[in-house]
Amino acid sequence: MKRFLPWIILAVAAACIAANWLPPKTPKDDFDFSRFGEIPVLVGGRIKPLDTVARNSLLIIHGKQELRLDGGKRLSAMQWLADTLFNAPVADQYPVFVVQNADVLGLFGWQQSDRKYFSFADFTPFLKQIDEQAAQSDKLEAVQRSAYQSAILNLRNGLSLYQRLKNSIQPEGAENFTAELQSFASSVPGAATAARQRSMGENFDKAKLNDVAQMIQRYEHLSEMAYILAVPPLEPNGEWHSVGNSLLRSVAIGEINPIVTEYAVIDDAYRANDRTLFNQHVQLVTDWFAKEQPNTMKRASFEFLVNRLQPFSQSMALYVLAFLLACASWLRSSSLLRRSAFYVLLLALAIHTFGLVSRMYLQERPPVTNLYSSAIFIGWGAVIVALILERIFKDGIGAACAGAIGFVTLIIAHHLAGSGDTLEMLQAVLDTNIWLATHVVAITTGYSAMFLAGMLAIIYVVRGVFTRSLKKQTADSLARMTYGVICFATLFSFVGTVLG
Repeated sequence: MKRFLPWIILAVAAACIAANWLPPKTPKDDFDFSRFGEIPVLVGGRIKPLDTVARNSLLIIHGKQELRLDGGKRLSAMQWLADTLFNAPVADQYPVFVVQNADVLGLFGWQQSDRKYFSFADFTPFLKQIDEQAAQSDKLEAVQRSAYQSAILNLRNGLSLYQRLKNSIQPEGAENFTAELQSFASSVPGAATAARQRSMGENFDKAKLNDVAQMIQRYEHLSEMAYILAVPPLEPNGEWHSVGNSLLRSVAIGEINPIVTEYAVIDDAYRANDRTLFNQHVQLVTDWFAKEQPNTMKRASFEFLVNRLQPFSQSMALYVLAFLLACASWLRSSSLLRRSAFYVLLLALAIHTFGLVSRMYLQERPPVTNLYSSAIFIGWGAVIVALILERIFKDGIGAACAGAIGFVTLIIAHHLAGSGDTLEMLQAVLDTNIWLATHVVAITTGYSAMFLAGMLAIIYVVRGVFTRSLKKQTADSLARMTYGVICFATLFSFVGTVLG
């Protein structure tokens, strides 16, 4: 029975991962946030699903991808975004903004306490004051700002993002957006006639002209504020537009974009708590994208899947398990535990690789494009080299290094993701595949190997100084491993530097 222990541990780990990867079941009588989250939009120069917008926005504002309310209730990022887009009075009460700086709290006359989350409604009376203080902080370089100045600037940016989200799909305060659009569409021809009559010096209907002028002013504000460009082009190679901009264009075109109309129905259905109508029109929007822009829908759906699977979080847990198994194998001199660690590492590496390749597919770029992807790639490369060492020496050291490095680099990447979208558009100087595929990848491969060499050397020192477990054979093996990895690291670092 003991000889099957590695396979049993691997099967249990794989079953736990598979259970987390099963799609959540949405009751038929509930809002279908999963399908709603697949709808593609354009934000930050990149087409992405609404689910990504929700997760990134909540991460920037709240520091987490889930919102916990009083009483233990939890809201997913998509539920929070739906309330923000369609039911702002409710969303305004959510304690989503983080403030821990005592000076910032003192600016509003609040005392520092255990409470650190505040709602938009709490800050509404102080918006002008926050803008003024943040504007002064924004004039300074990041290294020159005090803790107070950084905190007030982060608060202003979070509030600004939230206000832009609220004005992305409908004008703030709209109660029946569908009826408003119908009224706008029916009023435009009469207003156009009145405008021509006025230009010719004839009598005209001033009321009709004023009504449309007020609506146009309302939609201009909506266009200026919008964070999400939700309206896709109807023609090939066309541009995406915000809802407000699309409505302004409809004055010249003579008809409202059908996607805008669908969003209005979805908006009103959500506010009226009509789950059936909401789900029907969300389905119509996704069906339209699948028919008219299949590639866009396919990529958005895949990114939604990757968001749900969270491959790097899953592999992080497996790396910890493998590290513990490798350490246990040293304590008990157990080859079964060492093999178990090796098999779990293979599973973790497979999931890590899936996440890395998914990012390459979505970004259509080589694996390293920013600091976040650097941490992901360095960890991935170091784990592969460590597994090769484990396969050669079979002493658990390579497995322990792989588990530790995989976990540490993914933790670093997790903290680097706090600024929002990790798949953002590249800076112009980096926007060339040839250099990213040669210089950056070569240099980060050298980093991966050097990271592993450092880990091996630390193990040598720790075991040699603080324990009596470093036998001559193990010491020789560690020395050979470290030397070989340093040679490998030096080669790639040299090539990468030359290419740079």
